[in-house]
Amino acid sequence: MTISWIQAVILGIFACLASMPGMGGSAIGNYTLGRPLVAGLVCGIILGNVPAGIMVGAAMQVVYIALVTPGGTVSADVRAVSYIGIPLAMLALNSYGLDPASTKGVAMATSFGAMVGTLGTVLFYGTATINLAWQHVGWKAVEKGDYHKLYLVDMVLPWISHILCSFIPALIMCKLGADVVELIKTTLPMDGLAMKTLFTVGSLLPCVGIAILLKQIVTKAVDFIPFFFGFTFNAMLSGLIYGTLLYRRPVSIKRIVIAEFFVKLVINCGLNTLWISMLYGKGFIALLGPRVIKNVIMLPIDSFILFFALTYAKKIAAQFGFFTVKSGAKERA
Repeated sequence: MTISWIQAVILGIFACLASMPGMGGSAIGNYTLGRPLVAGLVCGIILGNVPAGIMVGAAMQVVYIALVTPGGTVSADVRAVSYIGIPLAMLALNSYGLDPASTKGVAMATSFGAMVGTLGTVLFYGTATINLAWQHVGWKAVEKGDYHKLYLVDMVLPWISHILCSFIPALIMCKLGADVVELIKTTLPMDGLAMKTLFTVGSLLPCVGIAILLKQIVTKAVDFIPFFFGFTFNAMLSGLIYGTLLYRRPVSIKRIVIAEFFVKLVINCGLNTLWISMLYGKGFIALLGPRVIKNVIMLPIDSFILFFALTYAKKIAAQFGFFTVKSGAKERA
């Protein structure tokens, strides 16, 4: 498995979009594209191995699930983890012949993510330092009353920072990653002490991520009930609702709206609000109002997104031969 220049360029562009402060915006860029769970899918599509990308991304997401950046201080840069660490981990797993879902595969993936995340911290501060120069340009423009120049400062000049500290590092490291992985494979055999240590440390990193998350959320023993049982039950119930209404049934907007309505009514507004009120000690009614408004707004939006996603996913799956429809066979109404 190798990464071409075109693939490396695309990965570099996504690294820019996911960079902090996000070129794709905080919501779409940093908090969506910049998450390893989403980046795993993106990297899998770019590199032509979606299952491996998703599994590597999920493993790295667990490690950084509780990562916060108070006051712009970062302990690891998830942008680098997402668009440098995941491609390199996929190369390493392919080179060593490891299954991404295996214990050793997860350990190797998280170890690569941790190494790249530490390096990404340097890139993050490099971006922030260069952006200080653009802020100085912006203050000068404000003092002169040239407010139109602020569009240049906010929308154009930051791309220089992100190209230097996001695009170029991702491009070079992803393109040259295959050679580095082969060097590691030659230098560090699977049965050597170094690789055994790597697997041991890597297998512990997801535990660290979960522990940090629990430290932030769980303050007393009873909090484990909504956190573990409550949200797990919600996920199971959501799958049951979607599966009952959509599995092996024709894609129709009516059926999707019904599924979304029950998920939003029973789970999002009902059970999720209950678990959150138990977890944080907030009043159920006080939380319910804003959540109802949000879900009413999102109902048609999510329904149409899911309708178009399922429609085109079905066409693409049929085109690539993932499933075949027998002649004369009818879908259940």
